[in-house]
Amino acid sequence: MLRTILMLLPGVLLIGCSTTSQTAVNLNHPTTSATLWMQNAAEYDALATMVYRTASDNLQLANEDSYWTASLQQAAQEDSGYFNLPPAIVVDVDETVLDNSSFQARMIKQNSSYNIEAWNDWVREANADAIPGARAFTTYVSNLGITVFYLTNREHTVEDATRKNLIELDFPVNDSLDVLLTKNERDSWTSAKTERRQFVAERFRILMLVGDDLNDFISAKNISQEKREAIVEEHKTKWGEQWYILPNPVYGSWEQA
Repeated sequence: MLRTILMLLPGVLLIGCSTTSQTAVNLNHPTTSATLWMQNAAEYDALATMVYRTASDNLQLANEDSYWTASLQQAAQEDSGYFNLPPAIVVDVDETVLDNSSFQARMIKQNSSYNIEAWNDWVREANADAIPGARAFTTYVSNLGITVFYLTNREHTVEDATRKNLIELDFPVNDSLDVLLTKNERDSWTSAKTERRQFVAERFRILMLVGDDLNDFISAKNISQEKREAIVEEHKTKWGEQWYILPNPVYGSWEQA
């Protein structure tokens, strides 16, 4: 059935493969089904739209309640005066606001796996599309006077290309403040993202965190599956209110668990 889909659907990821042997290799790629789902499933569009619509519905309450925060650091330190800070939201970039399934399709067609050089070349192309619902949500946020921070594990060397991609898709990018916080932009800004969340929390009241990986909310790299499940349970009151997560079956910190 999957072979039939790959051969017949116009515009799917394997267009251009001309031989049966090439198709067979691509069918064996570990991300084929997941990438096809993200590219073609109406259910994926519905899930992403639902996440962003729910966040939009809760945004006004979050903005008006000065004690509302998505930051664990702020919630643990009420005496820090975070409730006097201006509001902001923090969103991840890849598979949260930008759709990189075309890059994944390229790797499948080449029967290759992820490597940083190929990824950075893709980022420099600035051709990623928008995730359903992301542009409308971030525009709504910006129109309310709330700052949008883009916190990404893209390398600082490709920050300009990432900014270009976001701007060309009409995402709100503040031109008077650095709102695109990339990995290694500062020495302490590692892939864990903890320091960058803290950087924002020291300057803004964080209303919402939006991502596609547990690591976008709390340090969750190189921990067991049991610990990951415990994190979800421990913070269950935050999901759908302060924290919003999008589906990503292709890659993520779950792979190491």
